[in-house]
Amino acid sequence: MKEIPVGVKNLTEQVKKLCAGKHVQWGEVFEKTFSDTITNALVEDENGIFVLTGDIPAMWQRDSTAQVRPYLIAAQKDKGTAFLIKKVLQRQFFNMNLDTYANAFNQTPNNKGHQTDKTKMSPWIWERKYEIDSLAYPINLAYLYWKNTDDTTIFDKSFISATHQAVETLRIEQHHTQSDYSFERFIDRPEDTLINNGRGADIAFTGMTWCGFRPSDDACVYNYSIPENMFAHKVLLQLSEIYQNVLKDKAFAIECQNLADEIWVGIQQYGIIKDQDGNDIYAFEVDGLGHHLFMDDANVPDLISLAYLGLVEQDDPIYQNTRKASLSKQNKYYYTGKYASGIGSPHTPVGYVWPIALAVEGMTTNSKKQKEELLNTLVNTTNGTQMMHEGFDPNDPSKFTRPWFSWANMMFCELVLDYFDLRIKQ
Repeated sequence: MKEIPVGVKNLTEQVKKLCAGKHVQWGEVFEKTFSDTITNALVEDENGIFVLTGDIPAMWQRDSTAQVRPYLIAAQKDKGTAFLIKKVLQRQFFNMNLDTYANAFNQTPNNKGHQTDKTKMSPWIWERKYEIDSLAYPINLAYLYWKNTDDTTIFDKSFISATHQAVETLRIEQHHTQSDYSFERFIDRPEDTLINNGRGADIAFTGMTWCGFRPSDDACVYNYSIPENMFAHKVLLQLSEIYQNVLKDKAFAIECQNLADEIWVGIQQYGIIKDQDGNDIYAFEVDGLGHHLFMDDANVPDLISLAYLGLVEQDDPIYQNTRKASLSKQNKYYYTGKYASGIGSPHTPVGYVWPIALAVEGMTTNSKKQKEELLNTLVNTTNGTQMMHEGFDPNDPSKFTRPWFSWANMMFCELVLDYFDLRIKQ
């Protein structure tokens, strides 16, 4: 696509005016990155709008949601922007109907991507790493689209088919030993192979739902991800509301509610641990057998993003304890350097900080000063590109991964909008 909707243009001009004077640099980077997703990442065809993640020619269900989420603010007033998001949703549910276990898709059945992986691949699928967020993010976007536009036409036959399959998958994976999903990779990144012949580590039943991979696309150590399950809980409640109030399917609304309740009980029973000071915090991953892992990864949903996604209240004591631990040396992926301090990921070189994590840190504080400091850090570490990267060396920002990463660009834009109190309706 090339044509930028009027609503996006107007919002861009509004932000530039707000940035005039003290924050001109924010406005310049915002103008470039906010339009970049539309002009360079969106491809329309008969199945909706396919969203390139950036410098990889595939569409991630997670990334594509984050790439258009800030446009919801413009969609509140502009039908052209709303239509763009609706077409992205159309493609997301087309993808979900193809395979609920896949995380990334090809635009056409062209056999591109990781076709040699040992799992149930198809020509449509770029990668088939099962991550709960691949189901949660599009459902969450559909719900937010409804709340911000009052348009219920997105809840069509494709949506109904996809969401029924998504709920069935979440239910099946409460009992992963009865699932036929497995994943093994023998070339490129063989470390992505799930242990136990692609089945993953041993687990016990918890009420939570299993996932193979993190939002970073890295294999889980323990396969009950607390952030992913909290996201599942949230979107199941949103689905219940949609089916109750819009689609008038009370039975399925109750089914979604019941599954959400079961997952929540599991989170409360197994997902809360103690930090080094004896405070209650959320674990990153658990197995139901007594093992847990505390860390935080820059990819969303992570622990620091729980309040950003509306999964907990920002002033929730356990969340605040967790956020504090994530932004400290208790998290082995929290890095500090000359130009930045923030959360990184095992997905990128040791010591690299992620702009996505810096943006989420900014959107989970009430301090305007901290938001301002983080925005200044983000615009000062692009190495002159005025584009956000995947990760960068906080001691030398000229060293970075992924020159074009649309998800990171849009997270920066969302933080700028947040700073000026321009937010989506949750």
